[in-house]
Amino acid sequence: MAQPTTDWQEGKIVGKRHWSQGLYSLQIDAPLPDFTAGQYLKVALDLDGERIGRAYSLVNAPNERPLEIYFNEIPEGPLTPKLSDLDLGDRIWVADKARGVFTLDNVVSRRHLWMLATGTALGVFLSILKTPDAWERFERVILVHGARNSGELTYGETIAGIQAAQGDAFTFITALTRDSSETALRGRITSLLDSGRLQAAADADINADDSHLMLCGNSAMIEDVRAWLEARGMQRHKRHDPGHYTTEQYH
Repeated sequence: MAQPTTDWQEGKIVGKRHWSQGLYSLQIDAPLPDFTAGQYLKVALDLDGERIGRAYSLVNAPNERPLEIYFNEIPEGPLTPKLSDLDLGDRIWVADKARGVFTLDNVVSRRHLWMLATGTALGVFLSILKTPDAWERFERVILVHGARNSGELTYGETIAGIQAAQGDAFTFITALTRDSSETALRGRITSLLDSGRLQAAADADINADDSHLMLCGNSAMIEDVRAWLEARGMQRHKRHDPGHYTTEQYH
């Protein structure tokens, strides 16, 4: 299938945060039509005579401005080292519209919505959770963020704000693979599912009757969790065949 042609517009960097190590977020002032929480935006820079663009999920909710992207610098990558070097006032190219189908429009309403994220995939879920839709459609939302170390656990103030607003309807769980913390589980998300520690931490089971899962992040996590779910009779959601999980792969 041919990729849609991107029409570019100029934006300006109005905010920047270096969270830790190679983790950055950029806030961008640029016009953008209405979008649906969960969609991504392509951004680009002109480098050596070529416009290099990549897609990043939006962290801001549709009613929030400026636009915000969250990314991990890949030292050998063609774009992210240049993105992380941008300063306030610098120019950046932004696509004329957001795209993507990793939205609540493609999620089945059940008692519990599980959101499983690794790394910078956290951002897309924050955009969704800052809208009313999830809270109107689900009894509980359980957000799980897997990272390597505690320095990669970001957006704490945003998450605390969601917790304060939603109370018992929201559960946030962190999981670290290379670090220990009194407040985080230790291990990969799939290992924690296998052992039941993740479900115990959430005080909720994962099953076909009660659960829909949104999986976003690295391909290994997604493939492992897919296999775990399908071994328990849960299937990928399709437009004409309602299922139990939806996915968005970052790399």
